[in-house]
Order: sequence, then C-alpha cells, then structure tokens
Amino acid sequence: MSLSALAAQYIEQYANNLAQGYSTGDPSKQFSITPVIETKLRQAILESDAFLRMISLLQVDQIKGQVIDVGTGGLLTGRVKDGRHRAKLGHGGNTYELTETDSCACIAWTTMTQWANSGKPGEFIKLMNNAATRAFALDMLRIGWHGQSIAETTDSEAHPNGEDVNKGWLQIVKEKQAEQVLVNAKIDHTGQTSGSYKNLDALVNDLVNTTIHEVFIEDADLVVLVGRDLVSAEQHRLLSAADTPTEHKAAQSLAKTIDGKHAYIPPFFKKNQIVVTPLKNLQVLIQKGTQWRKARNEEDRKQFENSFLRMEGYAVGNFDKFAAIEAVDIITSATPVEEVNHGESTPAAA
Repeated sequence: MSLSALAAQYIEQYANNLAQGYSTGDPSKQFSITPVIETKLRQAILESDAFLRMISLLQVDQIKGQVIDVGTGGLLTGRVKDGRHRAKLGHGGNTYELTETDSCACIAWTTMTQWANSGKPGEFIKLMNNAATRAFALDMLRIGWHGQSIAETTDSEAHPNGEDVNKGWLQIVKEKQAEQVLVNAKIDHTGQTSGSYKNLDALVNDLVNTTIHEVFIEDADLVVLVGRDLVSAEQHRLLSAADTPTEHKAAQSLAKTIDGKHAYIPPFFKKNQIVVTPLKNLQVLIQKGTQWRKARNEEDRKQFENSFLRMEGYAVGNFDKFAAIEAVDIITSATPVEEVNHGESTPAAA
C-alpha cells in the first residue's frame, strides 16, 4: 500500500514538531539530545508503560560504577557516642556496566495512512510519539527479564526477546549472588509430590523466609512478580473448588495479592517464573550525554523509522532484597515424583 498524500503531509508536520521539540535543524540526521530533553524523553518513556513507571529508570555519569540502592529498607536510625550515626546506603561490590544500545521503532506506511485518515494532525503526532516511546519502553522491560549476554552483533531471530542485547536483572543476580535465585520448584495442591508446595502463597512465603535477607523480610515494599501461567493455573484450581462467594472472591484476587504481598504480572515476564523484590530495586541505567535520536521516512522500506541510541545497562540495587525461582511447575497428576532440586535450599513440604 502506498503512503497517502495526507499521511505524507502529516509526516512532514511530525518531523517539524520533532525538530522544534529537540532543537535540531534536521531530525532525519542523527542528533544529540540535550540534558533538558533527556529528562523529557525519560518522562515520555516512563509514561508509556505503567510497570516501567514503578521501577527505577536512572541516569548515571559513568559507563561503569557502583550501583546505588535507591530504597534501603534497612534501619537508618541510631546513635554514636560523641558522634553522629550514619547508615551505609550503598551495597559493596555491586557494580554496573553499560553497553551501546540501539533501538529503532518502525511504523509502516499502511499504519500511518490509517492514522492520517482517522484523525487530525495533532492526533497523528501523538500516535507517532507514543508508538516510538512505548516501543523503547517495552524493549527495556523485555531485555530486563530475558537478557543473558552482550553480543557484538545481536541476532533478533535467534534471540527474539533480546537475550543477547544485554544482561538483565535475573542474569545479573545469578552471576553476582547466585544463592538468591533458585532453579525450580513445584506446586502440587494434593501435597503428594515430595518437596512441593500446595499453593503459590506457601511457595512465596518460603522463598521470602529462606532467600530474602532477614533484615528485609518484613519490608512493606516487597512485591511478588509472577508469571501469567502460574496465576491462571492457581485461579482455575481455586475457582473449580470454590463453593462460596468468599472463595470465588479469593480466587479472583489472586492476581493482586500473593502471601499478603502485592502481586504483578509484568510485560514480557516469563510465564512460569517468580521474583520477589521491591520494584525500585530493579534498575535501568542510561549514561548522561550519550543519547542520540534520528527520525525519518524511509521510502525504500516504506516505513518511518524512529531511532534511539544510548549507553544503557541494568542493575539490581540490593541483591539481599531479591529472590527468584526460574521455573515453577504445576503438578496436575497425583503420582508422586522425585523431590525437586532447589539448589542450596530444600523447602519443607507445604
């Protein structure tokens, strides 16, 4: 499908809007983002996804450095005889390293023609801006959950979730404090499977008590990030067994609370995985002064390309406030199986 004349007109207006907003003469050529615009772009990316707004998207000065724990959760109050009490906010040995990261949000001519025919110039510009910033935001989350390595040249076909773009949160903790990540666990509501848990509440309760540092176990900001398949399976079981309105309500609220903690199903989160941590403990870091943009209509590819180049990386503020299970299996058979391997910790049967 060809680009409509109206869409071409709106694209030109959009380009002019970008030039004014970024204070650049020609947005089709790569340009550096000023500090003021860096802040505005960060805000736009945050506003494009609700979950991203809840974690930490931070700007840092250096490519390598010490990770800052943005929410300690520990005791900050005390006294020192003949002096002043001070609490350490950092986490020794926890460092970050950024790498060149290049995003490109491509919008096809067919899509832009539809947008142009269904709205005014202002609406078209809004749709174009939102499409780009949301694409950047979702990729940050996708790589955060799935990233395992940093390849010189990435392969999106072999690694569709950005596994080779950067090291995400789980990978970082596995490499730097492996005891915070358990390989697997099993849920069997019959209790017949050795080493299994009867439900998600029991599993999360044990994960927190055995893996989160005792100083942080009672922190009110600990939340449960849970895979969609685990919630669906548990809800199905509870609804099937529910006999009263109260039991039905409890089953329906499972996606909101687990073991008394707020529960979330983040975008691109692995379907059978569990992570317990404060949301602000998950960090996406971008180096100041390294952000570049380019936006232009590519006739040969029949699409508009919005590019965002920067130095970016991931960090976990405090490993002691992070606990995860890489894979949780739901046992539907009543046949007992071998006791599950929990790495260094073996839970009691629930």
